[in-house]
Amino acid sequence: MEKLLKIFLFIFLFGCLIDFPYGYYQFVRFAALVGFGYLAFNANEQGYKNEAFVYLALAVLFQPFIKIALGRTIWIIVDVMVGIGLIVSLFFPKSKTK
Repeated sequence: MEKLLKIFLFIFLFGCLIDFPYGYYQFVRFAALVGFGYLAFNANEQGYKNEAFVYLALAVLFQPFIKIALGRTIWIIVDVMVGIGLIVSLFFPKSKTK
């Protein structure tokens, strides 16, 4: 489930590079909030504290309720970096920190 969620988030984030109607970006923000929230909870339950913190920070960054105005260019960079990070996380083992 976690791998599939990461792949979907990757696709959604890279979809932000295309000029879609504003509703798509709102959907991505909500989907990212829910997805990263789930990943943070799951990582915390498994004892991956660093990973849980990163996912929680991403959930806060992408949340749709209090928008963080970074500008289109910076959001594109953030979307690409987070998307690449999601794909990379599929191929490298996690490290536990207590």
